[in-house]
Amino acid sequence: EPRMLGLFAFGDTLKPGALQAVQQLSARHISSHLLTGDNRGSAKVVAEALGITDVHAEVLPADKAATVTALKKTGVVAMVGDGINDAPALAAADIGIAMGGGTDVAMHAAGITLMRGDPRLVPAALDISRKTYAKIRQNLFWAFVYNLVGIPLAAFGFLNPVLAGAAMALSSVSVVSNALLLKTWKPKDLEDNR
Repeated sequence: EPRMLGLFAFGDTLKPGALQAVQQLSARHISSHLLTGDNRGSAKVVAEALGITDVHAEVLPADKAATVTALKKTGVVAMVGDGINDAPALAAADIGIAMGGGTDVAMHAAGITLMRGDPRLVPAALDISRKTYAKIRQNLFWAFVYNLVGIPLAAFGFLNPVLAGAAMALSSVSVVSNALLLKTWKPKDLEDNR
């Protein structure tokens, strides 16, 4: 009579912080999709654990890129991945984010590479990107204002060349100082969960 001598079960475990990352993205009104080559049963279990309702399972690498391209029609798409199979989708996304510790191919295909494989760094990276973009806009505005005021004054002789040079230096210092304020930013969500 046949009898079972052993049973092997294989599966991936969720990265620590994955649930928190999905929740943080959801709190920022960013919807998450699970895009995987795994079978539907495994994908469903993972999606339920993470609170993700949009699941794309049994997807081949080329189809991952096609799925990302289709999603781009509905808005800006950020793709997070770490494997060779993720590289085409990372390249197709508006924002490709490679996880630290992943393959070199994924890191080269992505626009952003996180230094650690902590999923909570994804919302943090999006936050610092938004803050950086806001600083760039602020700096361009102030540089424009300095020039809008300073150039006509200098052209009509109302601004002493020494004062004009000092104003230009002050403009540069203020723009750099404003940009350096980004160094004080800390990702609150990461600090709370360490």
